[in-house]
Amino acid sequence: MNEKVNLRNPLARVKGLGASGQGSHHWWVQRLSAIALVPLSLWFAFSIVGHINDDYATVRAWVSSPGVAVMLLLFLGFMFYHAQLGLQVVIEDYVHNETVKIGALLVVKALALLAGVASIFAVLRIAL
Repeated sequence: MNEKVNLRNPLARVKGLGASGQGSHHWWVQRLSAIALVPLSLWFAFSIVGHINDDYATVRAWVSSPGVAVMLLLFLGFMFYHAQLGLQVVIEDYVHNETVKIGALLVVKALALLAGVASIFAVLRIAL
């Protein structure tokens, strides 16, 4: 009568599958990056609108200032990281073929890393 009810699949119990804590970490990191992106996105949008009629040399001089360069680097880093996290969730939830899922996850991570590094390099090249 005092037997504990176990709702886990016996195969999952044997393989040691179950909650590993990664889901909550992913959730927190995604929320924290979203919170960081709110002020950074507002700053970026207002800054770009403020320079909409400026010429190339003016915008380049603006990007080369240390404070703006740091803000752009933060914005780009958080943006690509947050985008990669969001796409990862979509792929994990909606792609059911394991081979396609793993391939898609690798492509998304590689593209986010490549685009992030290229963007950060461009800002650093202008700023330094």
